[in-house]
Formats: sequence, structure tokens, C-alpha cells
Amino acid sequence: RSFPALGGVRRQSLAARWPQAAGLGLGVALCAVPVAEQQNSMSLSNDALIKRAVSLVTDSTATLLSQTTYALIEALTEYTKAVYTLVSLYKQYSNLLGKMNSEEVDAIWQVVIGARVDVSPLTLWFILQEYLRLESSWMTALRLSEMAAEAAYQSGADQASVTARSHIQLVKSQVQEVRQLSQKAETKLAEAQTEELIKAQGEDSLPQGVLGSVDSGDDPYLRED
Repeated sequence: RSFPALGGVRRQSLAARWPQAAGLGLGVALCAVPVAEQQNSMSLSNDALIKRAVSLVTDSTATLLSQTTYALIEALTEYTKAVYTLVSLYKQYSNLLGKMNSEEVDAIWQVVIGARVDVSPLTLWFILQEYLRLESSWMTALRLSEMAAEAAYQSGADQASVTARSHIQLVKSQVQEVRQLSQKAETKLAEAQTEELIKAQGEDSLPQGVLGSVDSGDDPYLRED
């Protein structure tokens, strides 16, 4: 048998519980959404910060590499100019051999000796030491730039990585070009000295001390790198 009074009480109890359960479920869902969004936001923020930091690093290493490259090229260019100065003087002296008397030959040779004082072995040694010091700094800057480019690539900063690698290739080619010019200058100096010796036709045709000055075994310009 049914009891209407009890049935009404049960329906009222269930109706009262439903809003509470629905409210609880909705609250849990609302709480979960901000947490997920916050995690995604943090992840995006971290990636952005890493990329920004990597970009700053690549910019800094590029600046260091540019400065060391400039200094290295300047030092090597100074050495190359000094060698070419001697090449020019040796050629002038060689071209005048046989066209002058002994006094004129001695006078021209004194000019050559004077130029050698300006670019003496000691002077070239200091230039070379400065070049070697700068080359060490340049190699360090080059390695740092390569590491920065790799870090940029790994972090997803593709543009920074591409820019850094392009800059590295550029400075490498610039330094290589200047090195080749320096080696070419040394080769020309050796050729000019040899030509001068051949035209002199022996020790008797040369001013005193000339042969000793240009002996390939003692001349620092004929060193092998």
C-alpha cells in the first residue's frame, strides 16, 4: 500500500540533493579549467623566455665574433703590408742592378736596409705575436658563436640560429681571404729575393753583407707557416 505523505517527503529529499550534486560537479569542472589554462600559459611563457634569452646570446656572441674578426684581420693586414713593402724594394733594387755603378748600388741598398729596419724581424715578430693572440681570441669567439647557434636551434629559435650560422660562415671566409693574401705576399717576397740574387750574378757583384742579409736560411720572411 502506498503512503502519500512518505512519498512526498522522499521526492522533496531527492529534489534537495540534486542541486547540491549538480553544484558540486560544476564547481569541480570550473576549478579544473583555470589549472589547465595556467599550465599551458606557463609552458608558452617559458618557451618564449628561452627563445628570447637564446636570441640575446646569439646577438652577444655575434658582436664578440665581429670585433675579434676585425682585430685579427687588421693585424694580419699590417703584416702583409710590411712584407709587400720589402717586395717592392727588392724588385726596385733588382731592376737597377747592372745599370748603376758600385756607389749607386750601395746607396740603393741602404734604402732597402732602412726599410728593413722599419719592418725588422723584431717588428714582424711582435706583429706575429699580436696576430697569434688575436687568433686565439677569435677561435674562442667562433666556438661560442657555434654553441649559441646550436642552442638557438635546439630551443626552436630558428631565425636566430640561421642568422648566427650565416655570420659564422661570413667571418670564416673573410679571415681565410686575408690569410691567403698574407701567404701570397710571403711567396712574392721569396721570389723577389731569388730574382735579386740571380741578377746579382754572384757574391762579387753585391754590396758587402747583402748575401748574408737575404740568405733563405736566416731570413724570417721565408719561414714556413
